[in-house]
Amino acid sequence: SKKADELRQSGNTADADKFDNLAKIALQRQISEESEAKAIAPTIATQTEVVDKLKDGLNGMKQKLEQLKAKRSELLARAKTAEAQVKVHDAVRSIDVLDPTSELGRFEDKVRRQEALAAGKQELAASSIDAQFEALEDVGQLTEVEARLAALKTGGSSQGAIGS
Repeated sequence: SKKADELRQSGNTADADKFDNLAKIALQRQISEESEAKAIAPTIATQTEVVDKLKDGLNGMKQKLEQLKAKRSELLARAKTAEAQVKVHDAVRSIDVLDPTSELGRFEDKVRRQEALAAGKQELAASSIDAQFEALEDVGQLTEVEARLAALKTGGSSQGAIGS
């Protein structure tokens, strides 16, 4: 438009009209683009919202991923701790089995059982010996009774047998 004004002042109206026409075409394109921009504005706003939501979703997913990684690390640590505790427990249990004092305790229990068994057998033997002696005494008494009865029957003196 300025160039057209300059050309008009210099007397070149044909070229000035060309530049004015070019300016009009440029202004028409500008108006067209502005109306197109106004028409697209809601779409751009919607897409901006979608992009913001996608960004928020991505950030949420990143946070969730970090949480999952932290949880996995925690679970791995807990698993290793549990495994170590099992190993320590097994080691302690194996140490107790091989502990000389526990072996000595078991040996002492075994000796006590053997002593109790021997004492029980001795009691059984003593009671059977006593029973045998009592039986012999009963036999001796029965023999004496039989001897006196025989003496009575033969007319012998029962006094001699009683006095003896």
